[in-house]
Amino acid sequence: MPTLTPVAPTGATVPGATHHSIRLDDTTLHLVSAGSAGSPIVLVHGWPETWWAFRELMPLLAASHRVFALDLRGFGDSSVAGDDVTEPTVADDLHRLVDLLDVGPVHLLCQDISGGAAFRFAAEHPEQVLSFTAVESSLAGFGLEALADVNAYGSWHVGFLGAPGIASMLLPGHERELLAGWAYPLMTAPDAALAPADIDEFVRSYSRPGAWRGTEGLYHSLFADDGATRALAESSPLTVPVLAVDGANRPFTEKSFRPVAAGRFEAAQVDGCGHLVAQENPRGLAEVLLPFVASVDAGGEHAGVAPTRTAV
Repeated sequence: MPTLTPVAPTGATVPGATHHSIRLDDTTLHLVSAGSAGSPIVLVHGWPETWWAFRELMPLLAASHRVFALDLRGFGDSSVAGDDVTEPTVADDLHRLVDLLDVGPVHLLCQDISGGAAFRFAAEHPEQVLSFTAVESSLAGFGLEALADVNAYGSWHVGFLGAPGIASMLLPGHERELLAGWAYPLMTAPDAALAPADIDEFVRSYSRPGAWRGTEGLYHSLFADDGATRALAESSPLTVPVLAVDGANRPFTEKSFRPVAAGRFEAAQVDGCGHLVAQENPRGLAEVLLPFVASVDAGGEHAGVAPTRTAV
């Protein structure tokens, strides 16, 4: 692995973690690493999150793996984006980041709205991916559109965040109201409220000037997809082992990612949480992720379809 220059954390951190600033061609990504041995795992956050979503999961994984959690382009402490946040752009960021890490192929975990970009990266660069895990996620053309249909129990925020420029115009100054007052109470289980300090960290990063452009770009990709994800899935389905993890919304992720997997596929349920699995039940997520990763490392990539597993 090349030398990564450490930087002081701008916001919160966890014991044993090192922060880095990684320069790509046209942006700078904030990366947090932990662990010194074992196969590499890259963690990709969703919305309304940053790398901080993995604050409790990282130490559980770092005991046996090298772990990397990033802030996506336009999120957290990565560079503020312009109008350049699309699923293909973010997928290319992941490709270039793994190249720069120079640790070989990685186990890739994505959650929520990052699923489309992570899928595109894994489909286009299978040589860089050991396994693919999707957590409470979906894809355009495979169920994600339903979340935008308010007449069929979808949510208003999908269309709102995907409308170019609207979030950036209306949300600055109201970050805490949206995140702490609406998003996190809605997305988490009743007894899984986030600590005030964790809310503070997310509010801090979403309060930066221009902080909503990354969100707008990823959500707009849903409405601009025009069949591109389905075409990619048909031409280049995932050949690496795939694990679909659902929390409260089972079998949403399983139904979305099973059709795009051409090889081994597993599904898992993590109980005791709502939508934000990594934050609400990190131990449960580790309990389904680590055995899956270990089996792939041991050469289990052609084991076929496995039964659904549940972690509490």
